[in-house]
Amino acid sequence: MNQDKMHLINKIFNNETIRTMWDKEEEKYFISVVDIVGVLADSKEPRKYWNWLKNKLLKEENFETSSITRQLKLKAQDGKYRLTDVVDIENMVRIIESIPIIDCII
Repeated sequence: MNQDKMHLINKIFNNETIRTMWDKEEEKYFISVVDIVGVLADSKEPRKYWNWLKNKLLKEENFETSSITRQLKLKAQDGKYRLTDVVDIENMVRIIESIPIIDCII
């Protein structure tokens, strides 16, 4: 992976911890959606926020997030590996665009 892209991810999210995983076969990084929405919406419960956002997108835009996400096991805060919704860098923008501006930290 190009280190410039990883640097860009850290810069976009103010050096917050954003879990990522490199997929050798596809040669791309996958990024935790929960981490993205948690940072941008400054949510105390990012998993609940992501669930709310998925439902909102389905109801209002008829957009099924499973078309751009997949689940991979990432290390959680308790040290265990759990299935987590992830997107590649290109689809990360779609998720970011879906977060209401009122919820985003400026």
